[in-house]
Amino acid sequence: MFVTAIIAAGGRGQRFGAAQPKQLVDIGGEPMLARSVRAFATHPSIGEVIVALPAEIAADPPDYLRTPRVRVVAGGARRQDSVANAFRAASASSDVIVIHDAARPFASADLIARTIAAAAESGAAVAALAVRDTVKRVDDRRVVRETIARETIYLAQTPQAFRRDVLRDAVALTDDATDEAALAERAGHPVRIVDGEATNIKITTRDDLTMAHALTKPARTGRAGTGYDLHRLVDGRPLILGGVTVPSDRGALGHSDADVVCHAVTDAVLGALSLGDIGRHFPDTDPRWKDANSLDLLTRAAALAREQGYEIGNVDVTIVLERPKIKDHIDAMRTNLARALGVDVARVSVKGKTNEGVDAVGRGEAVAAHAIALTRAR
Repeated sequence: MFVTAIIAAGGRGQRFGAAQPKQLVDIGGEPMLARSVRAFATHPSIGEVIVALPAEIAADPPDYLRTPRVRVVAGGARRQDSVANAFRAASASSDVIVIHDAARPFASADLIARTIAAAAESGAAVAALAVRDTVKRVDDRRVVRETIARETIYLAQTPQAFRRDVLRDAVALTDDATDEAALAERAGHPVRIVDGEATNIKITTRDDLTMAHALTKPARTGRAGTGYDLHRLVDGRPLILGGVTVPSDRGALGHSDADVVCHAVTDAVLGALSLGDIGRHFPDTDPRWKDANSLDLLTRAAALAREQGYEIGNVDVTIVLERPKIKDHIDAMRTNLARALGVDVARVSVKGKTNEGVDAVGRGEAVAAHAIALTRAR
């Protein structure tokens, strides 16, 4: 089966209000027209693409239309005139002809394939979305005269596809119509509905363009990192956990203030972004970090994350310590960590566990902390 695609781009988009024709407006770094044409020119079911353009653009088309599979024709005064011109230029061997608005740059390959298949089977098919809202018919004063059963209402999109003989009958009509499916109906051909796509938006106004730019942005991605730290407990040192000095007869030994909570969270943040570990950024061989406040180190790690285009989503920490009990200090630790990370305290979790007398931690000779941090693209 040979399929021809027609891209209707003959209008000038006067409602859009741009200095140039709407179809040439940039979306996500490339013209709207280029996106629409590429969807069909690269589709495995399409044998040729014919683009109907305003005459002045057709005379000197953009470089992205100068490819073997794409041909350009001058459009007409109305949309249906442009489609008729393109239809006359289509290959005589075309079995199915699919028509698409250049102002719908997000049609998926699956939608194109489904519309073509439905037309090949039924003669004519149109992508359309079922109405979800209650539909009211009003008079010229905007007074409701009738509520229409929404189950029978669909909003037509493109692509629309037709067997060649059906489209020939449609374009032969001179009536005004907003799409080829309406002409096919008037010519007496049944038109089948194919489920459309909500993202297959038509760009008519500036608000539509704002939505289109949003669709081209990459999805916000999340990256997780884990952290772990352990320090021996010795006499004569303060026990600092999450920036809180916890009353204890012994504290953690380390080059900085040996805050295992901050160190574990710092490693988790750095790990999420593949930025190495705390030793790489704040080595214990550097005198600058001697007795450093580990909350400051965590603040620096959070700043590095922001420089990479990420923000902290949430953090979860487990402190493993035989004694003393830390439950009365958890809220203060969460507040300190949240401040250093630049997030709401609700995004920070701190828990305390013992090691049930097992190994050095269980014997009260060391303190450890495990952490996980989730970052997300800003």
